[in-house]
Amino acid sequence: MKRKYFKILLWTSLGTTLFFFLFFNDEKTLSSFLITLLLSAMYSFVLGFGNGFINEFLNRKFPWSEATRTRAVLSIISIIIGNFILVYFCNYMNYVVIQKTATIEEFFSSKYGVTNWFMINIALLISAFLHAKSFMEELKKTSRKEVVEQKLIAKSANAQFESLKNQLDPHFLFNSLNVLSSLIDENPRQAQKFTASMSKIYRYVLEQKDKELVTVEDEIEFARTYCDLLKTRFEDSVDFTFDVAREDYQKYVVPLSLQLLLENCIKHNFATSSKPLVIRIFSAGNILCIENNLQVREQIKESSGIGLSNIVQRYSLLTDRNVFIEKSEDHFKVKLPMLLDKPQVSSVKPEDDSAAYKRAQKRVKEMKSFYMNLISYCTVCSFLIFINLYTSSRNQWFWFPVLGWGIGVASHAFQVFGVGDSWQEKKIREIMNKQKK
Repeated sequence: MKRKYFKILLWTSLGTTLFFFLFFNDEKTLSSFLITLLLSAMYSFVLGFGNGFINEFLNRKFPWSEATRTRAVLSIISIIIGNFILVYFCNYMNYVVIQKTATIEEFFSSKYGVTNWFMINIALLISAFLHAKSFMEELKKTSRKEVVEQKLIAKSANAQFESLKNQLDPHFLFNSLNVLSSLIDENPRQAQKFTASMSKIYRYVLEQKDKELVTVEDEIEFARTYCDLLKTRFEDSVDFTFDVAREDYQKYVVPLSLQLLLENCIKHNFATSSKPLVIRIFSAGNILCIENNLQVREQIKESSGIGLSNIVQRYSLLTDRNVFIEKSEDHFKVKLPMLLDKPQVSSVKPEDDSAAYKRAQKRVKEMKSFYMNLISYCTVCSFLIFINLYTSSRNQWFWFPVLGWGIGVASHAFQVFGVGDSWQEKKIREIMNKQKK
């Protein structure tokens, strides 16, 4: 139990002690006050800890979000049985052991039946409040989780959109077609090879566009093909080095990340035969590095950095490991984390998630309505029993509203947790399946 919960029970004990001592106790002595404090503490802590233990046990074994119907049925059963036992234990200790106003035979006779019933109703009220509070807290947690999931879905869709926009720079296609056009007349065989490489690149883009992760081997093979095209275009002005360990080939990286980084190297640096641009791709531990010598090209407009931010965003959806960017006076390096396993990514479509959220929202409203009905029943019935017994204990008219409203609450419980719409829909599907056969 939490320390805060212990303090609440302690203050409840002191409050009830003062109330009963000042208004329902004729002897204003220290011993009378201590006895009242003892009894109040016993009722508060036994009922409080008992109901709290039952509630926490059910929270661990049958959470509201995972087993709603089972949890609701078990909550109702545990509220009735648990409080029946706890109240009888407290009343037995009060009247038989501590105050000694009744014998064991008298306690279990009809003489104390009304008192026990009244205390059970009070305990049911407290327990119903605790379970309703637990339900509302679980509802808040689930709502926060669903909001986060919706944000992740939107963020993932945005990342995929940006990825598609940045997979291949239009300038690369334009320049490659220019190179191909010149090769057709000068070197037809090289032009044919160049065309085959372009076909591989675009086929890889189409194959990987919907994947979350690809193996390092596939990405390196694609990068080699891409570098061959760049080498044909820039000749001796660009030099590529691959130094990735074979044992890292079965690890995973974000698809097309190397292409975006290679394109950035070409876009932001000048390359000549006298000052070639040297790009090195290598592995170090669980990191895939892309490094180039810095030869900054003068830009007409400042770079937006969409390519790098897109890679960082896609990694953030898959792992807690970060993409690191290092820049010095003469070198620029990007470090991509290599993942050992593919993370479990939810494949639920936004439409399906939205429909499920609406059904869950409707379900929550039904359960909330039932618990409000249950709390109202316990509160009002306890008040009616107190008024009836206080004014006229012989004429026990409180049974009529207790039983009448109780039947209504039981019917509401069966409708929400037992034979509601979900049960009807299930039966309809069973009948339709039988008819199809």
